[in-house]
Amino acid sequence: MHRMIVLGFILLLVGGCQSTDDATTTVTTPAVVIEPVASAIAGDMAARLVESIGPTGSTSIQMQRDKTDYSTALEAALKGWGYKVMPGGEPEGKQKPLELSYSLDSLDGQLLAQVATPSIALARTYVSTNTGAIAFSPLSIMQRN
Repeated sequence: MHRMIVLGFILLLVGGCQSTDDATTTVTTPAVVIEPVASAIAGDMAARLVESIGPTGSTSIQMQRDKTDYSTALEAALKGWGYKVMPGGEPEGKQKPLELSYSLDSLDGQLLAQVATPSIALARTYVSTNTGAIAFSPLSIMQRN
């Protein structure tokens, strides 16, 4: 009888170590969007970034470029605000540029746009329309130390 109690206790402990994860897993995929949609999203995200990091002054932005419409539109929008945009890699000159990362992902029929620097990260969801995109969520701002 003593062995049955010990075996039951061991089984209870081992059974407690197993759990099911009821958390939903969300998978995002890189979004492929047409140029008007990419331009609308990039223009809005660039404007919000400028509001957060301040006027251009002598600030240069360094970003990895890819062949997507969003990358091209984001670069054009930042240049439109007066920033010098440099390709990723080694910085030119003595002044270190502000490193910018970005993404545009598809999530549950919406587009999740993100831009981030070492000090701030911005994110917002959009809905694609025939002529561009409409912001679907408030702007999420994360300050980093």
